[in-house]
Amino acid sequence: MKKYDRQKGVEVFNEVYCGDVPLTQPGQSKFVDHMLETLFGTLWSDETLSIRDRRLLLIGAIAAQGDETTLTIQARSALKRGELTIKQLEAIVMFITQYVGYPKGSRFFNIYNALLKETQGTQK
Repeated sequence: MKKYDRQKGVEVFNEVYCGDVPLTQPGQSKFVDHMLETLFGTLWSDETLSIRDRRLLLIGAIAAQGDETTLTIQARSALKRGELTIKQLEAIVMFITQYVGYPKGSRFFNIYNALLKETQGTQK
């Protein structure tokens, strides 16, 4: 049986989300502990795909589900980490809308506009 590494998961989680998303202490939440050990300690830390690659896949999947909260976290983190520029994010919104439909695409467009206001003057 594989031994999972929660601490590695915490390190990768904080790297992926720029330390902006708070975590529970070990043992406080089985759900969070399992997520950190398996999703971040194993899958996100596998170097076969870059964090940017995984983030682009996630943005597409989350946009298709219409989950505004998670989509905002992903887009903001991608901008903060320099994985995407605001112009690239705009291009993704335009492109993904054709596949997820205008109702879900307009949610992403609203997220983009909010992030554009946040980053005015800091990105081109």
